Amino acid sequence: MNTLTDLIPDLYSSIDKVSRELVGFIPAVGRNSSAERAAVGEAVRVPITPTANVGDTTPSMAIPEPTDQTIDNVAIYITKSRTAEFGYVGEEQLGLDNGPGTSSIQADQIMQAVRSLANEIELDLAAEYISASRAYGTAGVTPFASSLDDTAQLRKILVDNGAPILDLNMVIDTTAGAKMRTLTNLTHVNEANDDSMLRRGVLLDVHGFAIRESAQVANVTAGTGAGYLVDNVAGYAVGDTVITVGTGTGAILAGDVITFAGDTNMYIVAVGFAGDGAGTITIGANGLREPLADTSAITIGADFVANMGFDRTAIQLVTRAPALPNGGDAAEDRMMITDAISGLSFEVATYRGYRKVRYEISIAWGVKVIKPEHCVILLG
Repeated sequence: MNTLTDLIPDLYSSIDKVSRELVGFIPAVGRNSSAERAAVGEAVRVPITPTANVGDTTPSMAIPEPTDQTIDNVAIYITKSRTAEFGYVGEEQLGLDNGPGTSSIQADQIMQAVRSLANEIELDLAAEYISASRAYGTAGVTPFASSLDDTAQLRKILVDNGAPILDLNMVIDTTAGAKMRTLTNLTHVNEANDDSMLRRGVLLDVHGFAIRESAQVANVTAGTGAGYLVDNVAGYAVGDTVITVGTGTGAILAGDVITFAGDTNMYIVAVGFAGDGAGTITIGANGLREPLADTSAITIGADFVANMGFDRTAIQLVTRAPALPNGGDAAEDRMMITDAISGLSFEVATYRGYRKVRYEISIAWGVKVIKPEHCVILLG
């Protein structure tokens, strides 16, 4: 008996019955199919091309020699292979079949497994805020309190960083989503030219961003660093990313939002500093936007909610079914199902034992920001 095939109608009908958290990151990021061949922990290199060589056009009877370029790369790893499982003995199934029916309950259990695994992937994507380039907004204050200035400013940062503008996405928490739904220029049908938000609560695209919500947006606790000064007599130029610090106390954590005296830009710390003495921190690409003088004060921002705006291709999500040994394993039946909410495909497998059956729902994945300069945090 092909039990999973018989279960397909109940599997898909159960999608609408099982509670689900919002997963705004998963449909907003890029999918990297070239990494599907990788084993867990194995690197797949994504090429990153440098800035073009540009020079004067000089007529000549000899063809000029091309200038060499070094093609950089970013490694993406499939870091997790996870399985949700449940099982039955024959007597349990017999009892259920005298009531609601085994297949319907199994379908709900499978969708609860899909829910849990999708939430784990969403959480990993939300944690990639640590690789963003810069930030905008006020820590501890929900954005969109009275206007759409936040999306306009995030777009400015991304455009200034050279990000493509044809597929921008913004993922916010439900608190920011609620604020956005109260803005009259989006809910007044005559102004928005659309009644989707007013009637159904659908977040409209704003300033080129497809707006999505997530239940997993990161709540970030800032580092304890205080009193730090830039420690480099020569100072730093626009574009520099590695900054020497000294004289302060406490830790500057990766993911902290920092500012420098005389520069209103908010930078994200990519590599932190344990503190209490001289050391270095690294900020995200494209680096400093203003020259930085020696002894400039460094301010570590407060705790914040890490809403994010980004170009789709800047964040990559790699998923596949967990690998099988040559010749397969002991599963009696195996199939792939696609979750209509997240768009992810999961493997469902049946293993039969002695008067007992085990069901598994599995997926392997990895996430990576490959273009930090195309990601920005909207503080909340």
